[in-house]
Amino acid sequence: MPYSVILAHPRPGSLNHALAQAACAVLEERGEEVRLHDLYAEGFDPLLQAQEVARDASLPSLVAAHCREIAEAKGIVIVHPNWWGMPPAILAGWVDRVLRPGVAYEFLEGDGGEGVPRGMLKATAAVVVNTSNTAREREERVFGDPLERIWKDCVFGLCGVTNVRRRMFETVVTSDAATRRAWIAETEALVRDTFATP
Repeated sequence: MPYSVILAHPRPGSLNHALAQAACAVLEERGEEVRLHDLYAEGFDPLLQAQEVARDASLPSLVAAHCREIAEAKGIVIVHPNWWGMPPAILAGWVDRVLRPGVAYEFLEGDGGEGVPRGMLKATAAVVVNTSNTAREREERVFGDPLERIWKDCVFGLCGVTNVRRRMFETVVTSDAATRRAWIAETEALVRDTFATP
């Protein structure tokens, strides 16, 4: 089973790209199969259309491929900037279209969708790496770090991935090259530790 790395940043050569590449390199050094998806480079369409909502809907080929891959992924790495306390719209749309019923979760028999679903993802763990221009103290005091709840509880917790590790690097806009190199090294260590072979 491959590892799935999902990158959502519009500018090639960004720190987010370097962080995603670092995560891939760590896994590839261990001989793992890694599939990196740069959503902007792929032109991933984030708009969930009405005809896709049904569980048995016919999906566009790119979306269907993402669904097959994420359902079988051994581990998942998500890399994106913090925009308004949320992932970029392209990544939110990826969640809408790919982490769908029958792929990432299902409701038990007799549950019409009002209950708590059972997670279906096979990934043993997930790593989420974020970048921000908001200092940590202000993020936590003023905003409460909404990305923590989004990824750990609302997304991966619902989809059955309970080992979720997340790291926010800040403040990017004032960081120097040495700091960014340290963040890349920290990402490598986080991925190595999270997906350590038992």
